[in-house]
Amino acid sequence: MSKAFTKESDGEDEDLPEEAEPLPPGLKNYITPEGLQRLRDELKHLRVEERPKVVEVVSWAAGNGDRSENGDYIYGKKRLREIDRRMRFLIKRIEIAEVVDPARQTNREQVFFGATVTYADSNDAERTIRIVGVDEARSEFNEVSWISPISRALLKAGEGDVVEVRTPNGREPIEVLEISYQDT
Repeated sequence: MSKAFTKESDGEDEDLPEEAEPLPPGLKNYITPEGLQRLRDELKHLRVEERPKVVEVVSWAAGNGDRSENGDYIYGKKRLREIDRRMRFLIKRIEIAEVVDPARQTNREQVFFGATVTYADSNDAERTIRIVGVDEARSEFNEVSWISPISRALLKAGEGDVVEVRTPNGREPIEVLEISYQDT
């Protein structure tokens, strides 16, 4: 059989998930307009810039002969699989996304999706977080998913309310100090 009709695999990526990680049953994939735009930008970057560059390298490497020991070919094919997997993930997430614009929130006295919340824990340490979608949460920007324990505890709370958060060490009371919403 010709090598052109056999699946080449180094066995390293068979354990990676093909499907998008599911949301808990019955939950919608809420996302802010900025988060959706970031997903679309990443998809466009992969499709228009990254993938064509890797295809070019793989094509060049394939023309060099023996592919079994050709590092550019082997690692290029692996990178193509990673890019394609990420593109499929992004497409699925964009398709099921339900955009919620925090700027359109009318009840700004309570914590809802898109709110920026400053709270104090039992040690009087103040922290500020922004509640965003599952696919856009970034800890380096203090953004947390709306299905995280801290977000769930804070939802529908108002300024001055004390709520309990489930932590690995048990329940911890936190006090809501300030609630705000970004205006776009």
